Amino acid sequence: MSNKERYMEWVAGQEFVPVMMSPWWMDAVCAGKEWDVLFAEDEEGHILGAMPYLLRKRAWFRYIIMPQETQIGGIWVSESVTGDRWKTAEVCRQIAEQLDALKVAYYYQQFAPGSLCIDAMRGLGFKTRERVTYRVDDLSDLDALIASFSKNKRRQIQKALSLHVERGMEAEEFYRFHTRCMAARRRKLSYTREFLLVLERKARRNGQCEILSICNADGQPYAAAFLVWDSKSMYYLIPCYDPAHADSGASALLVLESMKLAREKKVHFDFEGSMDHGTARHYSQFGSTPVTYYSVEKYYKPIFRLAIWWQKVRELKFR
Repeated sequence: MSNKERYMEWVAGQEFVPVMMSPWWMDAVCAGKEWDVLFAEDEEGHILGAMPYLLRKRAWFRYIIMPQETQIGGIWVSESVTGDRWKTAEVCRQIAEQLDALKVAYYYQQFAPGSLCIDAMRGLGFKTRERVTYRVDDLSDLDALIASFSKNKRRQIQKALSLHVERGMEAEEFYRFHTRCMAARRRKLSYTREFLLVLERKARRNGQCEILSICNADGQPYAAAFLVWDSKSMYYLIPCYDPAHADSGASALLVLESMKLAREKKVHFDFEGSMDHGTARHYSQFGSTPVTYYSVEKYYKPIFRLAIWWQKVRELKFR
């Protein structure tokens, strides 16, 4: 049995594993790339924890980073370990030893909020950095939810009363619309058409995605969002807005309608994290609460840090 097959079997037996750590998600976001899994086990060979990872190569370096459009990764521990700091530390120790054996130049992953692995990884010599996502936990009372929005966002929603929400936008149409939105800002998409189609196909097959669009009376989209969810949270994965209709209120209405869908699914609503000040300010105006999570990284070969720095310099020089 391969590591991936074993991981699929283990995940199926867990009460909960975040959607972004599920086998089908890793297959989708790592399509055409190399991904694998490390395991921590007890003396009888039972899995105590697992770490799916994407392995990339650049020149003679091999390194581990987060897959595209993936907020949560790192180590996920078995239910038998959850809440036990000593067992969690043992899981992290075993994973860290296996990372050493991989002989990668660099390691970087973002762990789930509340993970007890953070202190353990820090104690093992990994560097951790605080990150923030914005989340709405209580969606039960829509009137109270809207009342928690800033005055500006409520005003935008009022402006959007002539618009309507549509579900089931095709992935191809979403890609074309997002491309036009970014072109209007003289920017390019961070993902390819093929990436989106694979992710959407696998997500729909598992019943864990929807594409919402806010349209005018003629069906012209002004804003759209690619949403994914698991049994606990819905993620505002890829939102996009037409700058030509920035004053229509469509972007605010899109958030509200996305929250309504999360309410239907009986899950939290997660803005999928943002360390950008402007984006964070936008999300904070929807009654959301900042939730801390951590990135974990380690340079195994200091020269890789120099290679990354030089790459950034070249990108700035030739931009």
